[in-house]
Amino acid sequence: MKQRTTALLTAGALALSLLGATVLAAEDTSAPDISSGQVEQLPSASSEEDPASSTEKLPPPEAPPAEEDGEDTQDTEPEEEEPEEPVEEYIPDPVGSISFGNLEHRMREGNLNMLALEENIQVIKSFDYDKMQEDLRQALNGIANAQWGLIIMQQGDSYAAAVLSQQYDATRKTFDDLKDGKLQADNADLVRQLENAQNQVVMAGEALYIALLDMERSGKTLERNLSTLDRSLKELELRYELGHISYQTLKQTQAGRTSLLSGQQTLNSNIDSYKMQLELLIGAELTGNIRLAALPQVTNEELAAMDLEADLQAAKEASYSLYEARQTVEDAEDDYKDAGRKYNYNEKRYEYVQAQHQWQAAQYTYHAAVQSFEMSLRTLYLQVKDYKQVLTAARNALAVEEDSYSVAQVKYKQGRLSQNALLEAEDKVKEARETVDGASIDLFTAYHNYRWAVDYGILN
Repeated sequence: MKQRTTALLTAGALALSLLGATVLAAEDTSAPDISSGQVEQLPSASSEEDPASSTEKLPPPEAPPAEEDGEDTQDTEPEEEEPEEPVEEYIPDPVGSISFGNLEHRMREGNLNMLALEENIQVIKSFDYDKMQEDLRQALNGIANAQWGLIIMQQGDSYAAAVLSQQYDATRKTFDDLKDGKLQADNADLVRQLENAQNQVVMAGEALYIALLDMERSGKTLERNLSTLDRSLKELELRYELGHISYQTLKQTQAGRTSLLSGQQTLNSNIDSYKMQLELLIGAELTGNIRLAALPQVTNEELAAMDLEADLQAAKEASYSLYEARQTVEDAEDDYKDAGRKYNYNEKRYEYVQAQHQWQAAQYTYHAAVQSFEMSLRTLYLQVKDYKQVLTAARNALAVEEDSYSVAQVKYKQGRLSQNALLEAEDKVKEARETVDGASIDLFTAYHNYRWAVDYGILN
């Protein structure tokens, strides 16, 4: 479809470029004119009738009706304007930081690829189809003038005449498609494709943001593990000095700390690299030091509003991939019908049989795509519900560890608990809090992907 759109636009541009030259080439000859509503076919070179005698001219524009004296032009009541939806106020992020809520806004304003896509969209939307139709009509007349000039000069069978005939046919095809609305429909499809590409870029940026927060959470876990390992090393060094453990045991633990440090450095390097990618996506300075705000919390109201069957229907209507698959089925059906008319639905003609099978294959492919889409959305729905209960369980476990830590603090103050035991209880609280953070990220990711599918028809 997009190739067809490109071909149509190219033919139109070619016709317009030929307009000036062809009109000059046949300046002193008579030729058919083409009205805005009807395009007349040129006669063959052997016709003796002057083509100009059977063509219609464009009617002059009608003058606006004159107002009668005393007519009150102010009697009409002004139409009531529909109230505009409130626009959410954009609050800029502090310098050197970014929030998830502002990510899409900043990408659409600062990402060069997004801006390029938007300019291409505006190019398509800026077409003046009425003006294009008039320009193509004039281009057809110009080509017809040139053809008639060649006929007069007895060059109707020349190479130039053949080229002009091809140009006329291509331009006429564009003119007819424009008049029938096919070109407008193709361009609308192209706009939808480009907007879908924009949404894909935004979704990729949001996935990167979430991944970075999860990596930073992993960094906290590594930091906690290092602190725990350092305490263990101090104890092992003391036990080694007392002769309770072997040197080999101590070295193995020290080697484990070295490995843990190496993993921490690799993680930090990856975080810096991915932060630069995020900075590139929003058009910021590439430093790798941008600070990320926490993700919004998924509310109980948002979860309660999820309606799988209604959301599934909305998602399928919004999906560009399913729309494109439907277009493929329609194109295959058109090819099948064309083949049927051309070969009189003769089952012995392989061309007709092939078109029939291709149409059937396109239908199977479309239905398979719908099934896959539905399964993916239903899986997302179940994931959201599951991550919600996982988060609830993690918060309950955190509450238990916080209570245990409070008890441990009291025992420590009373001298009934060692400092290492207190620190271990504190580590369990930190670990439980990290589990809550991870479950919260998982829930937000699943819910956000679900909303992308429902609102834009895009499945991650």
